Amino acid sequence: MRRSSIVIAVVLTLAAVAAGIALSYVIHWFPVAASTQAHRTDTFYHVLAIASVPIFVIVVAVILFCVWQFRMRPGQELEDGPPIHGNTGLEVLWTAVPAVLVIALVSYSFVVLHDNEKRPPGPELIVNVNSRQFQWSFQYPRPVSRTPISSYQLYLPKGEPVLFKIHSADVIHGFFIPAFRVQIDTVPGITTTLRATPDRLGSYPVVCSILCGAGHSLMRTTVHVLTPSAFAAWAASQHGSATSPAAGTPSGGGTASTQESGPEGSVGESVGGG
Repeated sequence: MRRSSIVIAVVLTLAAVAAGIALSYVIHWFPVAASTQAHRTDTFYHVLAIASVPIFVIVVAVILFCVWQFRMRPGQELEDGPPIHGNTGLEVLWTAVPAVLVIALVSYSFVVLHDNEKRPPGPELIVNVNSRQFQWSFQYPRPVSRTPISSYQLYLPKGEPVLFKIHSADVIHGFFIPAFRVQIDTVPGITTTLRATPDRLGSYPVVCSILCGAGHSLMRTTVHVLTPSAFAAWAASQHGSATSPAAGTPSGGGTASTQESGPEGSVGESVGGG
C-alpha cells in the first residue's frame, strides 16, 4: 500500500467532514426559530450534526478505501486472502468510543428537554388548547381579561412564558408549532401540557402532526406573536366573546383555517412553513 494513497484518503475524508458540517449550518433545514425552546433545539441539532457527520464520513471513507486498495485484480480469482487474527485493542476502541459518544449525546438531549420543559421562576400565561376534528380553539382564562377569551387563532405576547393545557374532544391529535420547535399529543380524557416562550414577532403556523382523519391536512391555524402592549390591546378588545372561524367553515367540524383579525398593525412579519 503506497503512502500517497493513505494521504489522499485522509485529505478527502477531512474535506468531506468539513463540507458536511458546513452544509448543516448553511442550509436552512427548519422554519425560523421563534422561541427560546427553538434556539436550544437548533443548537442540539448542530451538536448532533457535528458528532454524526465525521462518523458517517469516516465509515464510508474506510469502505471506499478498502474497495479501492484491496479489490481483486485480474488473475486473483482463485486466490485466498492471508489469514488475519482479530485485533482486541481495535475492537475495544470501536466499542468504547461509540458508547461514550451515545451516552454524552443522550445526556445532552436530556438537559435540553429538561430546560425546555422547566417551569420559569415568574408567572406564566395559561392557554387552554382544544382540539377536535378538524379544528383548533384556544381559551384564555383570567387574568388576561375581565372575562375568559375564546379564539380560533392563537395570540401570544413576546417574551412571556406560556403554559399550554391541551385537551382533545375526540381522537388523538398532535399540537405542533414548528417555529417554536414544540410538539405534544392531545389525548382524549387527558390534559397534556407544553411550555414555550415566544421571542420573535410574527405569524407562524400551528398544525396537527398526527394523522387524525380525512381532514387532517386542513387542521391548521396561526399563532401571532405580538408585543406585550399589542397583546393587551387585543385581549381588551375581545370582551370574553369567542371569535368566529373563517366564513364557510362549519362550526365544530370544518377546517381550522381561520381569518380572524387581531389589532391592526400589531402582528409582525408573516412567516410561512409547516
